[in-house]
Amino acid sequence: MAFKFIHTADIHLDSPLKSLALRDKGLAELVSNATRTVLSRLIDLCIAEQVDALLIAGDLYDGAQTSMKTARFLAQELERLSAAEIPVFMVRGNHDSLSKITRELVLPESVHVFGDKASVHETPMNGHDVAVHGISFRLPHAPDSLLDQFQPPVPGSFNIGLLHTSLGGVVGHDSYAPCSLIDLQTTGFDYWALGHIHKRSVHAGRPTITMPGIPQGRDIGESGAKSVTLVSVSDDGTVDTSERNISVAQFELVTIDCGLSEWNEFVTHISDHVAEARRQFDGEHLILRLRLTGASPLAWRALRDADLILAQVQNVAASIGTLWIDKIEIQLMDTADEVAHGPIAELSDLINESSFRPDEKRIQEEVKRLMSKLPPELRGIFGENEMQVDSLLQKEMQLGAREILTRLDGSEEL
Repeated sequence: MAFKFIHTADIHLDSPLKSLALRDKGLAELVSNATRTVLSRLIDLCIAEQVDALLIAGDLYDGAQTSMKTARFLAQELERLSAAEIPVFMVRGNHDSLSKITRELVLPESVHVFGDKASVHETPMNGHDVAVHGISFRLPHAPDSLLDQFQPPVPGSFNIGLLHTSLGGVVGHDSYAPCSLIDLQTTGFDYWALGHIHKRSVHAGRPTITMPGIPQGRDIGESGAKSVTLVSVSDDGTVDTSERNISVAQFELVTIDCGLSEWNEFVTHISDHVAEARRQFDGEHLILRLRLTGASPLAWRALRDADLILAQVQNVAASIGTLWIDKIEIQLMDTADEVAHGPIAELSDLINESSFRPDEKRIQEEVKRLMSKLPPELRGIFGENEMQVDSLLQKEMQLGAREILTRLDGSEEL
């Protein structure tokens, strides 16, 4: 093997997690600290593999992060690479350009940060000539391609391009320094180290074009196993890429078909799927979002008692360990009114055809009486305006009618 390096991007060090923090402080703490752990593991991996360089293709920092504690932690970790004589080459992405850390952090001399004008840094790697080309974002937005600013490949060297780019565009990612695979393939480079898109992709050949993806997911939108890329280059210039999973937590969406009619079986069925997911996925910590689907007469009750279902599966997760529940999405079809004949069917039809009137004077007075009994901090649970209150009452009246039908049908014990 001629030489090797590790390619990563989009670490988003100490990225804040507001939505998770609101739901579960313990879970938020786990994931927010995970980016630091991942950075430490990245440094450990570089040293253990005795790589010749570390390449970071942008968004090492997070734009909202201004803490100089983050800066000190980062500097300490990079000093470990410097002590191991492993150079770092990095470009700044859109989040880096927003960060206060970017402007104030003093990095070790072994860290080469490319400026906002394309340049090339020639360096030996295990006795082979390597030319690393790169360009950083000067502003948070880069609507135009930056490829035309790159210098031609250095003759006789293995040429690496380091670029933060959205390529041709991906759903969920804004357009930054756009370019196409064909554009990259015609540059004459040997390897393109990209960043910005959080999903891993590798286009083999010459050049090999790699988007390593985010090394640590931060929410359900970044589900699945996450990793960094170890790149090995042979004497003839052949490139081999392999994943190295260093993530702390893995997000997964688990869809569960819940076409059951008995409540105890319903809840046990969900709990069993949670336990099976822990066995199926290898993540050190597993964070699940459960999506309940199918047709069930328990659909209304699942909506009403979603908090009870969540509490049950959270207890299951806690008993297993290293398992967390992010959220439960209930997308069940209601079959409670699917009665073939008889008085229950007729009553169901009447209810379905009826128009509930939450604006009736008697109902409004009862709601006002109830709200007046609540402490001030809880009075907003019905809504912040008349329209929201009416919408909630309409839903609750329909759920109440459904409960009566279910009880009359004998599908639930009184």
